[in-house]
Amino acid sequence: MSDQSPVLLLAHGAGAGSSHPWMRHVASELEARGVRVVTFDFPYMAEGRKIPDKGLVLEAAFAEQWAKVAATTTGPIYAGGKSMGGHIASQVAAKGGFSPVPAGLVFFGYPLHPPGKPEMRRDRHLPDISIPMLFMHGTKDPFASREEMRELIDELPTSTLTLVEGGDHSLVAGRGKPISGELLDLVRRWMK
Repeated sequence: MSDQSPVLLLAHGAGAGSSHPWMRHVASELEARGVRVVTFDFPYMAEGRKIPDKGLVLEAAFAEQWAKVAATTTGPIYAGGKSMGGHIASQVAAKGGFSPVPAGLVFFGYPLHPPGKPEMRRDRHLPDISIPMLFMHGTKDPFASREEMRELIDELPTSTLTLVEGGDHSLVAGRGKPISGELLDLVRRWMK
């Protein structure tokens, strides 16, 4: 990869860290497509705890990792994550906590609300984000319906939604299957 290759700082979801097979697969497949991927563990995961830290702790950890990556990168840098990791990236971005500002945000299964609790939405801060956002969402994801995601995207002029037909919260249609190469091709094209 060249010094100008895009970089994605990719955060894990609430239940599994950066060494989870899903995270490793996505990172290696994106790297095969010319994207340098940097992963990390939030403090609770690094310390072997199961319950995620408070939001401010997670945000500070993400911003700290961002500063480290930015200090060694000359190409465009993107922030994103799987589920909770993407949500935390969006919160940091909405507060202006990334320096430099990301080229965009990449969400692998944005957790719009807890399953079965559509009234507990996690999107109030999203209109405060002016950079491009890519939302990838499975049509069988219990964290939001396709209709809820379409309505959300309609309110966010810098966002793009890709629906994965039959996909679950990990964007796969079937237990044990890997995320599709076509979806990762799309991520790479979007970064251009």
